[in-house]
Amino acid sequence: MRRYGAALLLLLSGAAVLRISLFSDLYLRYVQAGLRVYLVVSGLALVVLGLLAAVRATTTTTTEPPTETTATTGTYDGEHEGGDDPDHTPNHNHNHNPNHDDNHDHDHARTPRMAWLLAVPAAALLLFPPPALGSYSAGREAAQRAAQGVGTFPALPAGNPVDLTLGQFTSRAIYDSGRSLKGRTVRMTGFVTRGANGTWYLARLLITCCAADASTYKIQVKGADAPVNDTWVTVTGTWHPKGKLGSEEAWPPVLDATGVKTVKQPANPYERR
Repeated sequence: MRRYGAALLLLLSGAAVLRISLFSDLYLRYVQAGLRVYLVVSGLALVVLGLLAAVRATTTTTTEPPTETTATTGTYDGEHEGGDDPDHTPNHNHNHNPNHDDNHDHDHARTPRMAWLLAVPAAALLLFPPPALGSYSAGREAAQRAAQGVGTFPALPAGNPVDLTLGQFTSRAIYDSGRSLKGRTVRMTGFVTRGANGTWYLARLLITCCAADASTYKIQVKGADAPVNDTWVTVTGTWHPKGKLGSEEAWPPVLDATGVKTVKQPANPYERR
């Protein structure tokens, strides 16, 4: 069985990658949508390598010659080279070392036992894909703000409510000298993260490449009871001005909620820049 260790590890890893990238949208929990093709190619490559490794292990097993052990006896043969002396006793001195294994049954191609530990994360990803980053990651973030600086922003579309991303709302609330959010009703979707003293926030994570570089957009919600942590909700409300534009006091922006509706987590849980 150990001969097939490398093949099984490669096949398991390839199957896990293909499960989240080719057969589902689970890869969006970890990387941007544009990286899907690279994950699919990597998964297929791992599967092909695993199949090749399995074929090689099978071929090696079937072509390996059987090990034979030849026992040397000291039986006297009358025609033994050395004369007809009946008192002659053949001397078979092999200097046999009792500690030496004549069969030398060492398979250096076998997978080390510790290597099987590599199967644990692959199996976990295949069977139990971890969820997207949530309130814990958002709670660890320091103040995260858009980098445009104070200035004017384009006018918002007509009509209420206006659908905005958390990044768009945050940028306008903190940096827009034209106060384009004033008097407008906005609607945003994110997950719930709680703060101290009953405070709660609507949050969304932004990733540039993968989940490892995630940063947080977070908006304080007032006027509504806090749902359960990590619940996805759509919040409708109006901007609550706070602090001086571009200052630390303006962070995080505040929304006076007029409605909170529980929704299903979107296929892509991360914010787009």
